[in-house]
Amino acid sequence: MAIDRHLLHVISTLRTPEELERFFKDLFTPAELEDITLRWKLLKDLHKGLPQRKIAQKYKISLCKITRGSRVLKKKDAMVPHLLKQMDDDTPS
Repeated sequence: MAIDRHLLHVISTLRTPEELERFFKDLFTPAELEDITLRWKLLKDLHKGLPQRKIAQKYKISLCKITRGSRVLKKKDAMVPHLLKQMDDDTPS
């Protein structure tokens, strides 16, 4: 299913983390927000090089969820690896 372009536009107009948080809380259930947050955390851990089994133990999740994240990081056209690399580059040494 394609993401609604109007929704993407609306999200892009939000300027602060507080606005984005309020919008997400309006739009998603607590369980959906938890899933999104978990996915982001495990992607960051994978990017840092944490082994999949350690991530599974850390968050008490199956390796299947982590494998999906691993595939995302390996995709040539994926945005997530680019963003995580950019975050690394922006972090002061």
